Amino acid sequence: MATITTTATLSFHSQNPIKTLPSFSLSNIPFSISKTNFTSFTNLSLSIPASKPNNASSPLNRYSRFSCNCISTATPNTNYEFSDSSSEVELRLSLVGLDIQSSRDIFVDADGTSLVVQVQHSGSHITLIETNKMFEKIKPAETIWFIDDDQLVINMKKQDPDLKWPDIVESWESLTAGSMQLLKGASIFLVGDSTEINQKVARELAVGLGYTPLDTQELLETFAKQTIDSWVLAEGSDSVAEAECAILESLSSHVRAVVSTLGGKQGAAGKAYKWQHLYAGFTVWLSQTEALDEDSAKEEARKNVKDRSVAYSNADVVVKLQGWDSDHAKSVAQASLSALKQLILSDKKLPGKKSLYIRLGCRGDWPNIKPPGWDPSNEAESIS
Repeated sequence: MATITTTATLSFHSQNPIKTLPSFSLSNIPFSISKTNFTSFTNLSLSIPASKPNNASSPLNRYSRFSCNCISTATPNTNYEFSDSSSEVELRLSLVGLDIQSSRDIFVDADGTSLVVQVQHSGSHITLIETNKMFEKIKPAETIWFIDDDQLVINMKKQDPDLKWPDIVESWESLTAGSMQLLKGASIFLVGDSTEINQKVARELAVGLGYTPLDTQELLETFAKQTIDSWVLAEGSDSVAEAECAILESLSSHVRAVVSTLGGKQGAAGKAYKWQHLYAGFTVWLSQTEALDEDSAKEEARKNVKDRSVAYSNADVVVKLQGWDSDHAKSVAQASLSALKQLILSDKKLPGKKSLYIRLGCRGDWPNIKPPGWDPSNEAESIS
């Protein structure tokens, strides 16, 4: 499988318990919803190859330290025009009041995914736009620019002519708009040790994408008429995980939903043998880390997958968080979308494969989908 690396710069330090829900259904809830791994860290992201499932899970860690940077460094001139004409994108920047004498007063540096435009004015350089992360890749050698009256026009050839750019910069707005064409209705499941983080980030993603937000904790507590904690005390965490698995089975045939799952040992996602229905959508592992720099976090992510130390390593996308603050859930959501975008661009057939997996009954054969009629129980018998 292809391995991709990008940078998403985000950083911050019932009274009647039940054992299982075999016939749980969400048909009465008002919504219409029908491995390559990618890791995005606080200040970093990296891709890692798919791994096998694992049964272990790790406890929730909390950090008091906190700091936050923007997802991408960009200082755009607000007075610009942007257009996408299939094979190329065009950026028009206003030169009004800058007294440009000749083309020698203009500096344009386009390097794959970054862009810097400066002009010389009154003996100093003025930055018109600077971003280290355009929406997607261009062909730098084919970039041309010229002056058209009072505008600087920059034409850039896209690496992928089929991808529509909503804007020149990869921002929250452009990601949410652009992700619609890539996801093709596929749902997103957020997993990880913290239920709170899963919930907060899921809500931001749902609002941005216009998807239906679903919270398995809320659904479980409504159905059982008791809190998850009281349920665990009465029946144990395995009972809760089994019930959540039944909910995930019901949700697996739905589209355009962002689902936040239970964190830690209480949740189904913490148990590798319960991932069968999570594979129906794109899974994002929100993983807390004590790594202090990009390289350390990359190494940690590689180790997570190589060791198969936690079931969450089955996720399509991993976002490493150094600390947590709910006020910055949107930044985490942006990093998640950025990583998902790169993952799908590495293999545009992924959404279609997810759809096929659902139609064949979510049999647990992701990502190596077997032909119709394949029975995982028979497979297990033949192996034994």
